[in-house]
Amino acid sequence: MTRLFAGTPWDRPPVCEACGRLESECACPPKAKEPVRIPPETQTAVLTLEKRPKGKVVTVVSGLDPEGNDLDELAARLKASCGTGGTLKEGRIELQGDHRPAAEKALQKIGYKTKRR
Repeated sequence: MTRLFAGTPWDRPPVCEACGRLESECACPPKAKEPVRIPPETQTAVLTLEKRPKGKVVTVVSGLDPEGNDLDELAARLKASCGTGGTLKEGRIELQGDHRPAAEKALQKIGYKTKRR
C-alpha cells in the first residue's frame, strides 16, 4: 500500500530547525516571538493632511516605528474612534477624510505625543 504523502515533508515527523532532533525530543529553549514594544509616551505621532487625485482628502499618521508598535491594531483603533475607513501603507496610517482633531485626541488618550503639520 502506498501512502499519499510518501517522501514529502508531510510524511516525515517534524524536527527542530536549531538542533535537528525530533520536536518531541528537542531541548532547545523556546524562541522569543513577542517583539519589543516602545512605550507610546516616548514617541511623537505626526498628523498631516494630504490631498489625493479627484479631490480626496486623507489624514496621515506617521513618525511611529513599525517595529516597536502594533500599527495594525493602532490603525483599527483610530478608524473606530474617527468613524472612518483607512489603511496602513509603508508604515503610515491613512484615514479617509480630514480627521486630524479626532485622531489627535485618540492618540493622546493612548499616550502618544502629537504634532500637526
